Amino acid sequence: MTTSGQLVRLGFQDGAAALAGIERLGAAGIALRTHLAASADPDASLAGLLRLADEVEDREAMLAEVADDEGTAMRLCAVLGASAALSTHLARHPEHWHELTDPTLGTTRAAAYAVREALLRAVGADPHDPAPVAGLPDGQAVDALRVEYRRILLRLASRDLAHHLSVDDAAAEIADLAAGTLDAALAVARARVGELAATTRLAVVAMGKCGGHELNYVSDVDVIYVFEPVDGADESQALRAATQLASHLMQVCSDHTAEGTIWPVDANLRPEGSSGPLVRTLASHRGYYEKWAKTWEFQALLKARPVAGDLALGTAYVEMIAPMVWTAAERDGFVADVQAMRRRVVDHIPAHEARRQLKLGSGGLRDVEFAVQLLQLVHGRADETLRSGATLSALAQLTAGGYVGREDGEALHEAYAFLRTLEHRIQLYQLRRTHVVPDDEGSLRRLGRSVGLYSEPVVQLDKQWRYHRREVRRLHEKLFYRPLLAAVAKLPGEDARLSLDAAQERLAALGYLDPRAALRHLEVLTSGVSRTSDIQRTLLPVMLEWFADAPDPDAGLFGFRRISESLGTTPWYLKMLRDEGQVAQRLAVVLGTSRYATDLLEREPQGVRMLGESVAPLSAEVLTTEMLAIAGRHDEPEAAARAVRAVRRRELFRIACGELFEEIDVAEVGKGLSRLTDATLEATLRVAMEAVRRQRSLDAAPTRMAVVAMGRYGGFELSYGSDADVMFVHEPVPGVEPQVAASYAQAVVGELRRLLSMPATDPPLEVDADLRPEGKQGPLVRTVESYAAYYSKWSHVWEFQALLRADAVVGDEGVRARFTALIDPLRFPEDGISEDDIVEVRRIKARVDDERLPRGADPHTHLKLGRGGLADVEWTVQLLQMRHAGRVEGLRTPQTLEALEAAVGAGIVDREDADTLAASWRLVSRVRNAVTLVRGKPAEQLPRDARERAAVAAVLGYAPGTSDLMVNDYLRTTRRAHAVVEKVFWE
Repeated sequence: MTTSGQLVRLGFQDGAAALAGIERLGAAGIALRTHLAASADPDASLAGLLRLADEVEDREAMLAEVADDEGTAMRLCAVLGASAALSTHLARHPEHWHELTDPTLGTTRAAAYAVREALLRAVGADPHDPAPVAGLPDGQAVDALRVEYRRILLRLASRDLAHHLSVDDAAAEIADLAAGTLDAALAVARARVGELAATTRLAVVAMGKCGGHELNYVSDVDVIYVFEPVDGADESQALRAATQLASHLMQVCSDHTAEGTIWPVDANLRPEGSSGPLVRTLASHRGYYEKWAKTWEFQALLKARPVAGDLALGTAYVEMIAPMVWTAAERDGFVADVQAMRRRVVDHIPAHEARRQLKLGSGGLRDVEFAVQLLQLVHGRADETLRSGATLSALAQLTAGGYVGREDGEALHEAYAFLRTLEHRIQLYQLRRTHVVPDDEGSLRRLGRSVGLYSEPVVQLDKQWRYHRREVRRLHEKLFYRPLLAAVAKLPGEDARLSLDAAQERLAALGYLDPRAALRHLEVLTSGVSRTSDIQRTLLPVMLEWFADAPDPDAGLFGFRRISESLGTTPWYLKMLRDEGQVAQRLAVVLGTSRYATDLLEREPQGVRMLGESVAPLSAEVLTTEMLAIAGRHDEPEAAARAVRAVRRRELFRIACGELFEEIDVAEVGKGLSRLTDATLEATLRVAMEAVRRQRSLDAAPTRMAVVAMGRYGGFELSYGSDADVMFVHEPVPGVEPQVAASYAQAVVGELRRLLSMPATDPPLEVDADLRPEGKQGPLVRTVESYAAYYSKWSHVWEFQALLRADAVVGDEGVRARFTALIDPLRFPEDGISEDDIVEVRRIKARVDDERLPRGADPHTHLKLGRGGLADVEWTVQLLQMRHAGRVEGLRTPQTLEALEAAVGAGIVDREDADTLAASWRLVSRVRNAVTLVRGKPAEQLPRDARERAAVAAVLGYAPGTSDLMVNDYLRTTRRAHAVVEKVFWE
């Protein structure tokens, strides 16, 4: 006797309800109990069987027949437990249960031609007619097509669920069903169009998964339509007929009727997408693909297959596009376009779905499909055996050809097959298009059991899903790059053997401009049998992928070779890269993006350690303490200065990395570089003062000294290539002769500049004192009293303007304070500057605009002097300061953005205008920094070289392939700022 507890142990959730249901089945209940329990959802399977039994004409006979035939019982219970939609279909069309009694279902696949004929007959068309026309009334034909579609799908699903059909076989059968459905829908469309249909030949070319013969249970069916007029027909008339046929075909498949819908037909992969004509002739298609098509369109055409309508015309279309598809990898920007398309797919995943996405998420189906298609396009040019449209078939061909390692190919096949099976089971339940794994326990239980996980199905499903996602991510990295290593190194057990030519093809397609050199680097890095080369062979597949994602893969790989040659024997270097993924990825970003940061790292390879630390700039106090301590360990001034400069080099690398990794913004970069310069000058000033004191055998320094930061340095706005604009000031110690003090101070300044500019392995710090009184003609260093005498008698308004950014930051605090007290009334006059001085400032600005812009420079993209550039914004803010800082304390600052904010607070500038100026200043400053980071040296113009421009865009956070968007943003932002400058500065 069966009990509810036994049923629960068998897999039913509600034992009492299941027991009552089994009893309602009568004698058949005991026999069917095991088959019901083996289904994905035994409770749903039992409920569906009871519902079906109530709908058939002879309930007892049906149950007896099912119970007596194990194959029928197995198929019927499996369908009812896995698909609520097909369970509902059986209740609506109970006669279809007989389809599952066919004993051949377990061993025989329905031929594609037989499926097509059945669907055409269902709408009353003659399958043998070259252009079949539906004979049933329109509404009946549309409903009949839906019923027949589900009848065939029921048979297919029963084979899939009960007889463990492989996922590629199931997908191929679904694609054949879709092809037949399109032909039957076209027959209905011909009946709607009438005689006009005879004027045109229309081919339906399947794309995507249908074209690849690997369709899901529920999916949009992507198509492209090709037409030609029949002999003697007018082309415009044939165009109208073909357009009507295509439109009606799509409606027949997607319309909702009493019998439901089938699936949408999507023609948006056609030339020009939804903006282009629905149908085109062969010649029109050829013209578009030869002139206008983008890389992703050729990638999509890889799966094109004629499936309905005029198959000869469809075949001609596929033969016409094939040469273009298989040479797509030779197009400029091929990899960037493919990667950009993949990123767009990922970016469009809704945030709440990202973790549960089977198709689009990381480690999902699309990762495998993109990888396989990319390898096909790269190597299919020369190897025609790789041109299959089905992912698993193509993967097998790539593996057989040695383009993918055998173990990797098998593991990826297993992972992809599992994910596709999971996708099929999810969609089969409601026959709805979805790629999201459910998160409720009941659905996960059903899903786990549907793929054969009967013990702890929820836990085991999650475990296997996570495992296969990890495998896809891991293998996705190896798929392209591991065989490249095998091409240049004898790897034990490695079976993916690319020829050198094939390896160069792959590297070129992945963005390497000099694939031969890249292979040489790989050979050097991986040759030998040492532990170092073993670790390199483990690291390089993922490093190569990161380099390929960077703007300059060649520089990335070459830099990695040089760093590795410097550090390869150290015990921590490769171990850190192997064990700390973030460090390795950051290193790849630095080497493949920034020549400036790479140069710093090559001079001090130990900086790799910093990639695992915080890259926020250190404070001036911390830096000064360290520099003074390290300088104090050296007796010779040259050695002390080199030690100070080594700290500066390290910190320049830290700040550059912070900007490259987008962890600090442009204002923080400017402040970090300025504080670093403060500390460098402070430590070097003390070294220089001590050196001169010793040279002159003095017991103590005869004067106190300070350094006044000027220009962008004074404004905390330094960039990587900026000189340190300064003025030097000193104040003799009481009782010392002025000439002695002045001579000492002059010698100290000379020594400081020498120490900071002498050849070394770090970028020199150029100390520029040209903003001092009398410029290059005046003394390098003055006393506070000398500055006071000069400013009271000789100075001009531009010198007071320069003092706006003066900040006495280095040296003796008393001297600094007295100098600041001297210049504050001069730069911040109580009543503001006079009208004559305002006119003079504007005159000087006009002259700068006319004369300083270099010959040949583009005024729209010159970073400093261009329209809406740095000079425009800074001169505007400085004029506001000279006019209003006397009464607005907030304007008494050397910092541009801080002064601009104070002007808003005082009501001097509108918030909108201030935000426009600030946005331009920030963007131009970011671009200026990015140009230096990319090129390794400063420049004042947006790069014209495409690769440099792409790298600058990458540093600014733009996606690959969007450097034009970066330029457009720049032009728009600076144009708006220039309009504000015209209003605020000149009016």
